[in-house]
Formats: sequence, C-alpha cells, structure tokens
Amino acid sequence: MRLRDLPSVDELLRDERLAAAPRPLALAAARAALDRAREEIRAGAEPGDLVERALAELESARAPRLRRALNATGVIIHTNLGRAPLADAALERVAEVGRGYSNLELELESGMRGSRQDHLADILRRLTGAEAALVVNNCAGALLLALAALAEGRDVLVSRGELIEIGDGFRIPDVLERSGARLVEVGTTNRTRAADYERAIRPETAALLAVHQSNFRVVGFTERPRLAELAAIAARHELPLVDDLGAGAFAPLEDEPTARESLAAGADLVTFSGDKLLGGPQAGLVVGRKAAIAKIRKDPLKRALRVSKLTLAALEATLRIYASGHRLPERLPTLALLMRSREDIRAACARLADPLRARLGERFEVAIEECASQIGSGSMPEERLPSMALVVRPQGKASGRVIESVERRLRGLPVPVIGRIAGNALWLDARCLLPQDEPSFVDNLKSL
Repeated sequence: MRLRDLPSVDELLRDERLAAAPRPLALAAARAALDRAREEIRAGAEPGDLVERALAELESARAPRLRRALNATGVIIHTNLGRAPLADAALERVAEVGRGYSNLELELESGMRGSRQDHLADILRRLTGAEAALVVNNCAGALLLALAALAEGRDVLVSRGELIEIGDGFRIPDVLERSGARLVEVGTTNRTRAADYERAIRPETAALLAVHQSNFRVVGFTERPRLAELAAIAARHELPLVDDLGAGAFAPLEDEPTARESLAAGADLVTFSGDKLLGGPQAGLVVGRKAAIAKIRKDPLKRALRVSKLTLAALEATLRIYASGHRLPERLPTLALLMRSREDIRAACARLADPLRARLGERFEVAIEECASQIGSGSMPEERLPSMALVVRPQGKASGRVIESVERRLRGLPVPVIGRIAGNALWLDARCLLPQDEPSFVDNLKSL
C-alpha cells in the first residue's frame, strides 16, 4: 500500500462499527490508526486492515487505565501498586455509602449542617488516647496543615538528621516552606541532643518538630533525644511538639512507634498515614491536644485537603476493626501479609509453579527459592521478612533480554503480574499472592 492509497478519516468513520461509537472517540481512533499506518508504510511495512486498527484504538481508549494487578514484587506496601489492600469491611462500607446519599455533613439529631470530621473523631480518640482528631487526604497534607496552622511566619525546630526525603521528591524542608513556616535546623546529621533544641529556641520559635526516620536509618556514632525529652522542653517554653510518624501503626510491629505512645510521651500533635501500616485508604490522620486541633480545623487550607465520603467510609471501617480487637490479621490484609509464614508462601509457590511452567515452555526453568520480602513505603526499612518466590530463568545461555521479555509479557496480561528482575532471573515473590488471588493468577496465564 502507498500513502496515496490510504482512506480518509471520513471513509473510515463510515464503517457502522465506528459510526456507532461517540464521534469524538471514533474520530481520535481513526486518526491514530492512520498515523500508525503512515509510519509503517514509510518503514516498508503493510499496515493491514485500518478499520480493525481503528477499532483496536477505540477499545484501548475505552479501557480503564486504573486496573487491578497481582503484586509479586515482595514489597507489601508498594506505593506504585496502590499501597495497602483494603479489608472486606472497608470495601463493603464504600459500596454502601457510595451508592446513595449519606449524612456526610448533616447532624441527624439536630437536622443542622455538621462536619465530616466528626464521623471519625470519637473512634480515633479512643484508639490513640488523643483529646481530638481530624482526617485529611494524606500524611504530607496532615503535616502541611498542622505547620501552616501553628507556625506560619515563624520558626520550627527540626533535627538535621530528620530532614528526610521520601518517594516522589517529598522533602520535609519543602513542606515547611510551603506551609509558611521557617525551618531552623538543630544538631548534626548523626548526633542531635535535647540541648540543641533548648539553645535554638527564640521568641520567633513556634513549634518543635520530630520526624520519624521512616525510610532510612543512621547507624554507628549516633544520638537522638527521646520524644519525652523534647516534650519537656516544649512544655517549659509553652510550645507545641509535633511528631510526624509517617507510616503509623495501631498493631504492635517491632519498634515502629504508635500515635498512642507519642501522645503518652508528651507530643501535642501526631501525624500519620491511613494507607501504610494501618492498612486503610490513603489519608492523613492528625491526633492530639484539643486546642491544637481546633486551630487546625479553622485554617482555610483544611478545605483544600479534605477527604471524600468514600475515604471516610473505608477508614471508619478499618478503624472499627482495630477497635474491636478481634482477629486483626484475619480481617486486615496488610497485617495478614506482614505475618504470613514462609511455609504458607512455599505452599502457594508449589501450587502456582506447574501452571507457570506449562505456559512458559521448555525454554525456561521455574524454580522455588527462598527470598526476603520488604514492608515498603518507607516503613521499617531494615526489616526483611523471610519469603519464597517462583524464580524464572532462561535455559542455556540466553541473554538478560529474554527474561526482560517475560517480565513485559507478565505486565501485559489482562491482570498484570508485577515481579522483579535480579541476576538474569525473574523473581515472583508469592507473599502478596493470597489464596483468593491464585485462581486469577492461573487463569490469567492463558493469555501469556
């Protein structure tokens, strides 16, 4: 076919299958098909059936971009894969609240307008021991709002060893700047003492900020003051102490701090995430003193950071599971994945190995080997969880590109399977492939 032989856009759109689609979508699909055809003709290839190609473009445009995926990376709270999987109770509450109307900002007793913040305040107070609480869209937003409300135009003291950067370029100094507060660094990267804070306090000082080293650790010749020491200094100078936990947790997990412990140590405000170790939806939680929370609730920035009814519904259901105290790992997928035994994961690998071998064929070896999972999303960075993986290697002396092609094919499945490549092998850590995921995994392989 020559370029002059290509049909016009209008000719393609006369096909009844394209004509039945919304015209803007059909028009874009026809133009995309023709553009690709021109490229192929110039490259000396035949473009094939252009109507079929336009229909494929149309189908691609209609397909959802946000899709379910199977996590075989070994990272439990994987930011790129949506972080914490939600509990069944949370999904049920989202469906119940989302399918109709709700009392999002209505006080049922008085019939007057209420606040969406009131729905979770009581349960957060009970779970953390706080005097008051509120919820915003994420933990970065929670910290930004707290600093803007308490310290705009004034100084905030932070240890140099806590000026962290986490994913997507999020940096504590940038958050402080955007809040309108001024950063005052104290101590050094590896050693900061309580006296460093004491010496740095001036009339312009508005708050002390402690930041949990969520995604790294400084080891060796180090020193950091206990939170209770900072709380004592803050109290003597009548300043608020803000403790940014980052991940946050309600269940005991190694040495991961909890909001209740921070408040008990004397913090005035504690900020943490809803979608990391908590195992709920993306949200930022702020708990602490009533007076400090009251200031935050009055700040104009709060409206820009507020959460939807669906987030509130999912978070409330998650918090109610913690409040019940019953069968937490069984009811919260994140805790189940954290506590899953290597033996259980090995059994999953054994069930999935043969279907994978059958689809990949004799060119590849599929072995079951030990590996280590990570918690992820800046949580407990030194912790490694013993796990098992399906390890795909090419037979013979094939190059690494062969394994890369397998990894791409798995990513291209109807339900993408996301693994990791290391040492000319594709590792599919089965920790996050729960029994209910296995039928999808096996059925999915038919498209490989």
